[in-house]
Amino acid sequence: MPGFGEAPAKAGVTQLLKAWGEGDDVALEQLTPVVENELRRMARRCMARERPDHILQSAALVNEVYLRLVDIQAVSWQDRTHFFAICARLMRRILTDYARSRNYQKRGGGAVHHSLESLDEGLLVSSKKQADIMALDEALTQFALLYPRQSQVVELRFFGGLEVEEVAEALKISGVTVRRDWKFAKAWLLRAVSGEVRDES
Repeated sequence: MPGFGEAPAKAGVTQLLKAWGEGDDVALEQLTPVVENELRRMARRCMARERPDHILQSAALVNEVYLRLVDIQAVSWQDRTHFFAICARLMRRILTDYARSRNYQKRGGGAVHHSLESLDEGLLVSSKKQADIMALDEALTQFALLYPRQSQVVELRFFGGLEVEEVAEALKISGVTVRRDWKFAKAWLLRAVSGEVRDES
């Protein structure tokens, strides 16, 4: 699996991102094939938690990300990790918007379920404990107001499918900090979707 830290690719993506951010549309065309495999990997991980019959498949998710990227104006791209962090956020928004538009959150409406257990094997929770993507998005939005960095860790890991070290690089923190934030966030989100979180502001 290609890592985020591969120097030649990293340098090339950063240059293309900066050129695109400065208004060079050709740079986006050159950037697309360079980041395609990584985006597809992120999308596959993201969609692996969805229903098997979900109409939005990984290729369509990547296409939606591209469409939204084109609409983003005046982003000061820092580097390729910043780019993939934004893509992870876009994937979260796309899936949430899709769930909302399809009314998946309604009882009996075929809700898309995310097992909080799938955040990783370290979360001790009954396999019956599930949260649909709408509830998870709402909980994560509330969590972000209280714990901005930790919410970014969840977004990058859960929606972006990044590994611990990739998240550490993206946020410029240590792997130890990522693991600690991850553990804390999972426990908080589980409580939130279970209705156990009270106003902590």
